[in-house]
Amino acid sequence: MPIVSFSSCGFIRWVGAVGLAATLVAYPLHADAFSLFGITLWGKDDKTTDIIDPVHYDVTLDAGGADKALKKALENSSLLLQDKKKPVSGDLGVVIKARDDRDRLVAALYEHARYGGIVTLRVNGVDLDALPPNPSFPRNRPVPVAITVTPGPVFLFGTIRLTGDAGKLDPAHYGLIPGNPADSLTIIKAADKMVEDLKAQSRPLAHIVTRQAVADHKNNRVDVTIAIDAGPVAPLGPVTVSGAKAVNAGFIEKYSRLKPGEPYSPEAMRKATDRLRKLGTFSSVTIKPTGRLNQNGAMPVDINVSEGKFRYFGFGATYSTLDGGGLEGYWGHRNLFGSAEQLRLEGSVSGLGQNGGLGNLNYTTGITFTKPGYLTPSGTLQASLKAATLNTDPYDAKTITGKLGYSYELNDTDKVSAATALDYARIEDAFGTNKYLTFSVPLDYERDTRDDKMNPTTGYRATLSAAPSYEFLHGAAFSNFEGSISGYYGLFSDDRVVLAGKVSAGTLLGSGDLADIPATRRFFAGGGGSVRGYSYLGISPRNSNGDETGGLSYVTTSLEARIKITDEIGLVPFFDAASVSDSRLPDFSDVKAGTGLGLRYATPFGPIRLDVAVPLNPYPNGDKYGVYIGIGQSF
Repeated sequence: MPIVSFSSCGFIRWVGAVGLAATLVAYPLHADAFSLFGITLWGKDDKTTDIIDPVHYDVTLDAGGADKALKKALENSSLLLQDKKKPVSGDLGVVIKARDDRDRLVAALYEHARYGGIVTLRVNGVDLDALPPNPSFPRNRPVPVAITVTPGPVFLFGTIRLTGDAGKLDPAHYGLIPGNPADSLTIIKAADKMVEDLKAQSRPLAHIVTRQAVADHKNNRVDVTIAIDAGPVAPLGPVTVSGAKAVNAGFIEKYSRLKPGEPYSPEAMRKATDRLRKLGTFSSVTIKPTGRLNQNGAMPVDINVSEGKFRYFGFGATYSTLDGGGLEGYWGHRNLFGSAEQLRLEGSVSGLGQNGGLGNLNYTTGITFTKPGYLTPSGTLQASLKAATLNTDPYDAKTITGKLGYSYELNDTDKVSAATALDYARIEDAFGTNKYLTFSVPLDYERDTRDDKMNPTTGYRATLSAAPSYEFLHGAAFSNFEGSISGYYGLFSDDRVVLAGKVSAGTLLGSGDLADIPATRRFFAGGGGSVRGYSYLGISPRNSNGDETGGLSYVTTSLEARIKITDEIGLVPFFDAASVSDSRLPDFSDVKAGTGLGLRYATPFGPIRLDVAVPLNPYPNGDKYGVYIGIGQSF
């Protein structure tokens, strides 16, 4: 859902004015420099004054026989190179950093199976090991540091010996294959993964006894010996909670879904940790076995939590020449009654400064109560009451909606939910002004296998929903049926390119005329959430006067190529299309499509999104382009 969207009628000067104003408030200026998102926008970020007796140095790296990948790894490992613009503290600081660099460079050689490599460092022309304990360097110029790396040959795996409980495992499964490059990370990760796999077999005491790598410099090979003691099979023991103060410890234990007597499982503990963190009630959650079996041969587990701030609030402001100004605010509580119950109050107003006056402002206000772990640890109860006015091109609506729902997690990827809702609406649209009182029973199913909800690179998300409804004032019985699926596929080892696609479809079945169904339940498309380049809800069947009526069915599709230019910046060419029909099945008689290019900037809370789109076949007098800004990917 875009934070702000506007089309050819709008102008993006609010980005500079409002964005800069908000930034100046959040980040007071210093006279010498200003930075945002780690980028220095002006001035010089000089922290020399924070260092006692600053000493500058120059560094060179000569890695003669190294291939391109190894040379890059050496450069990335050298802190002398990475920090060459930053001074160190005193002459001894240069030596200390050089010694640390030597260890890092040797480790980089080992990571590339170069066990015969030689790393030499000379500081001010003197070998590192020949320097006095308290060196003194001339201060009339930066201290010269010369790094010379002779990589040596690539060592290959020779004999692989797995003993103890590791003897039952296949070394090839862990990358230990005779004749392959014997990089040190493969050896380290192999032993760690063996322990992890044995612990997954309910052996909590599994540990490494021996992890030995012997380099044969005559034959350029590495012989590896790994011994593991798996320990006994043990069930999960008593679950204790520590660190809880205002949150009920019994709720924490219940919501973790860790049950004494079940097989010990590191994966179950990881999922329990994630589950508790997602509540937002705790600033940290750590689940660890105690390390010793109890008298019953079970492994006790402790859940240690640190409670965060329960009350929170926030506000924001936006402006565009198309939509006018907007204000929004919210207040919430994350532990209302001691079992992580959530209460959230929110409200917003938009359209400020537009010519329509106060009567055409959009208002929303609502209160939502959520109780996790209701009836069962996998169940969540939610109740809400919301009121809104919405002024769009197809219709103007004033609504009040009450909803009571329950969701249940079937497993890690599947969730079902059911609710009852009562909605009162006064709507002015192509059919005139009508009032509606609608009772509905929304039913939803979701499967989500994405690796990251804000920026997925693999997996898919599929949804199915139905909303059997009865409208009392017009006597209309109807039901919305909708489904969608989005998929993600990363290319190359680092997912530098992610192909993303989404298809959605819906139909509306029932009795009565189209006018008997509230416009908020008919189908429209267009805007940042469907077909970019068209106005919000602007894609719809139209009557003889050219007014949007909404449809009885729809199909939308979106395709994107998410391309990383750097680790923070990405480009996204995209294509969207939709067909909204006045028949109960899509007839594709009027397909609208848009295309464009997006910019992404990665942040810890998800990518910031800027999309510019043009309609390929716009309506007469329709918008010529659209710009959309938001947080997170478009789908």
